[in-house]
Amino acid sequence: MIIENVSFPSGQHCETTAFGALLRHEGVEMSEPMLFGLGEGLGFVYWDARNMAFPFLGGRVKPFALTRTASDRLGLTLHVQETASPRKAWQHVTSALAAGRPVGLQLDSYHLEYFTAKVHFGGRFVAMYGYDDTHAHLVDTAQQGGAVTTSLTSLGQARSERGPMTARNLSYTLACPAGLPDLGHAIRNAIANNAHAFLNPPITNLGHRGIGKAARQVTLWLDRSEDPSRDLPLAATLMERGGTGGALFRALYRDFLAEATAIADDDNLAHGHRLYAEIAPLWTEVAHHITVAGETGDADHLARASAILTELADAERHAMQVLSRVRTG
Repeated sequence: MIIENVSFPSGQHCETTAFGALLRHEGVEMSEPMLFGLGEGLGFVYWDARNMAFPFLGGRVKPFALTRTASDRLGLTLHVQETASPRKAWQHVTSALAAGRPVGLQLDSYHLEYFTAKVHFGGRFVAMYGYDDTHAHLVDTAQQGGAVTTSLTSLGQARSERGPMTARNLSYTLACPAGLPDLGHAIRNAIANNAHAFLNPPITNLGHRGIGKAARQVTLWLDRSEDPSRDLPLAATLMERGGTGGALFRALYRDFLAEATAIADDDNLAHGHRLYAEIAPLWTEVAHHITVAGETGDADHLARASAILTELADAERHAMQVLSRVRTG
């Protein structure tokens, strides 16, 4: 069972890649930055739970929130199924494929055989477009190979894994109505909503307040880590190349704002784009200093990362204040 014409070339972020592949099969072509922006995807979290070996810097909203929001903005029918039963979970997938619809899946990348980095991450998304007696056929990011396969056994393990950010064998399909809503209206509302959420985080480790917290905590990372030469470069790699599109998703959002200015005429939107064009390279600079600190043990590089993060907390707050004034309605 193989469904033809399911792809999303050059996808960088797993959730937008899976979403884009399903949307393209419905005949709708949109760029990855546009999907990320319509999904109100930009965020920040400084995550350091007691059971974690090392802190995590995240730059986007929770898994699957982006897909739900972008579907709503575009007026799509999103059909979601979850179950604790592996048998029912497989039936959900095969029924959708038999009806001619590719299926989005949330799973733990640790079990996927084409992944060379064996790290548990339960917020991975792929689009499944077929299977045979032994393997599933998937669309993943370009970094992971694009069109890939993994054994049905490994797919089942990946879908049913429990732990942080995992879902209960979550699968979903998209259906597109005859006509899409006004894209300019959708863009403006998505930007304003994303700005509001970023400016009003419910706890101190989220949004611009979370960036400020990261600025205070990052100077302690050499002492926080049992193996700084491993942990710090890995944290930086996740910021730059962990499916973020670079600069902890800020490059994707900058490119979304660039596209948006051509569709939704608004001075605040254009101003916000200019600000994020300045912000994105600073995140890459932070990642560089974290890497060098881990490789050399030089705490001065963490002090520099902290100073830039302090600047970024203010810069992103200001940028989102500007974007919050984009016209809606």
